[in-house]
Amino acid sequence: MVLAALFLALLAGCGTPISADRSPPARVFTQTQGYAVNSGRLSQETEAVLHRFDQKTAFIETPDAALRFIHQKAMESGEHDLLFALAELNFFEGEWLRQNGKLWETRDARDYYLAASIYAWFYLFQGSEDALPSPFDARFRAACNLYNSGLGWALSNPKSTNAMARLEGGTRHLPIGQIEMDFRQSGFPWPLTNYSGFAVADRFVVRGLTVRNREPGLGVPLVAISKPAGDAKLARTAAATVVMRMEGDLADLSRGQCRASLELFSAYGQEPIRVGNRFVPMETDTTVPIAYALNQSVVWSLGGHQFLSAKEQIRSDVYETRPYEPGRVPVVFVHGTFSSPVWWAEMVNTLAADPVLGKRCQFWYFIYNSGNPLPYSATRLREALTAKLKQLDPDGKDPALQQMVVIGHSQGGLLTKLTATDTGDKLWRVVSTNQFEDFHASEAQKALLQKYLFYQPLPFVTRVVFISTPHRGSYLASNFARKLARKLVTLPGQLLDQSKQLVGLKEKLKLPPELKGTPTSLDSMSPKNPFLLALADIPVAPGVKANSIIAVEGNGDYHQGKDGLVDYSSAHVDYAESEFIVRSFHSCQDKPATIEEVRRILREHIAALPASNSAPPVPADGTPPQTTP
Repeated sequence: MVLAALFLALLAGCGTPISADRSPPARVFTQTQGYAVNSGRLSQETEAVLHRFDQKTAFIETPDAALRFIHQKAMESGEHDLLFALAELNFFEGEWLRQNGKLWETRDARDYYLAASIYAWFYLFQGSEDALPSPFDARFRAACNLYNSGLGWALSNPKSTNAMARLEGGTRHLPIGQIEMDFRQSGFPWPLTNYSGFAVADRFVVRGLTVRNREPGLGVPLVAISKPAGDAKLARTAAATVVMRMEGDLADLSRGQCRASLELFSAYGQEPIRVGNRFVPMETDTTVPIAYALNQSVVWSLGGHQFLSAKEQIRSDVYETRPYEPGRVPVVFVHGTFSSPVWWAEMVNTLAADPVLGKRCQFWYFIYNSGNPLPYSATRLREALTAKLKQLDPDGKDPALQQMVVIGHSQGGLLTKLTATDTGDKLWRVVSTNQFEDFHASEAQKALLQKYLFYQPLPFVTRVVFISTPHRGSYLASNFARKLARKLVTLPGQLLDQSKQLVGLKEKLKLPPELKGTPTSLDSMSPKNPFLLALADIPVAPGVKANSIIAVEGNGDYHQGKDGLVDYSSAHVDYAESEFIVRSFHSCQDKPATIEEVRRILREHIAALPASNSAPPVPADGTPPQTTP
């Protein structure tokens, strides 16, 4: 009796064979909402299917036989739930083969991944309206994830470790049957010959950027990687998405008569794709392409090299962040001194994901040697913008290109101003009291003076944005700093040759000390530079709108403040239609407040444009678009 009592007490302490135990929410969620694609385990719904047909042990021991059995049951019964189970079971087996498969394994994990994507498609789109899953069913989104992730792995090159996808047609074998697949460039408007490959975005984790901008939907987000170009051999990237569209049903799949098409789309402002009577959004990731491009170490050393050196690691020019698309307004970012486009990454990442700006804008960078004097760099910017528009739109048919916004930080703001200002003879008056027409000099000398002292607004620039711009100079551009820069900075040969041409005019011109010799950019930004002070008082041209974002450190009266390099009084201009104060150090391009203000400005700019400047819709029904020149 004592032993029996002890046994009963022990049994009670161990608990009942069946119970409901209180557990942490994460554990409960894994049991109720966990799927093979996100938890590494089969869902409760799929476990129920295996249990119903007594296939749990069979799936462990002979998975292919269990898959054929459930496939046959799905054909006989027409039960929609079995399609989801087949999608998840195939994905689960593909995962096992990819992670545990031996060298002598004859089965290919990619076949199971592809089958998972196909069954998920059937689950989402095949059958009557009553049979299709409700968007409130957790399996609806899980099926989208099985489709997307399964297709991504199915397109991966098994011999590659760099996450590259193989976008091609041909016969693909499956655990049950086979399909014929073709490849279409449905909504990707740029020549594939420009690209060395496409990487699957889901294979990468992003570092350094605050937000990963991803839109949920259907498809595999890709990074389109251009062929390396230029002296620095830089590769540029673009965001794309590939979608597999099925033709046929479960019976066709069994007979090997199913067809599929891989359709490649641009991920920028893409309209939903059409599947039957449904419009389905595409899964996109616009952040990974930005981060992927910044993996190249040369872009991080660019600012220092192109401040000190006469050699251009990257030629001074305007560079597109993605290939040109007609109907999109150019937004051009101009970096400051000792800087490079990497400082704009956070802002571009956010703006490109904005639902309005992502469809209506295209983002460009101007790269230049920031040690060169201001007039020289400003002229390079003006020439580069003019040449870019001539290259992209030689016949002037794209009205969106005529609504350009130029955004400049620090010295870049000064270059920006000279794209949108009519200086008249005000800069000339700094060095001479004579009329320019009466000035005695050779034709070559007068052409150089005209080039660097007289500016007309570029007709296609309609808005400029100044960020931390030293309109009246930087208090750090002291005599010592300028002398040191002259010793360290190597100026380009073209600029030195032009300076030599003007040597004979020095006696005729009233050159200030800051401009004697061959000045650097720090000389140009000296608070004592009369050219800079004269430029500060000239407003932007009529018809051009200006906005100002000024960084000020601390919480005191911003009117008396500074940002570590520039006083508020230097950055303030009366002609700006808006002025926004950011409590920050000088380099504030990545601050949320700065980015949000730029977003507001750009949205206001876009909203004011006529409807004719709207971006043309990208075809969403799978038909190829018109070829872009």
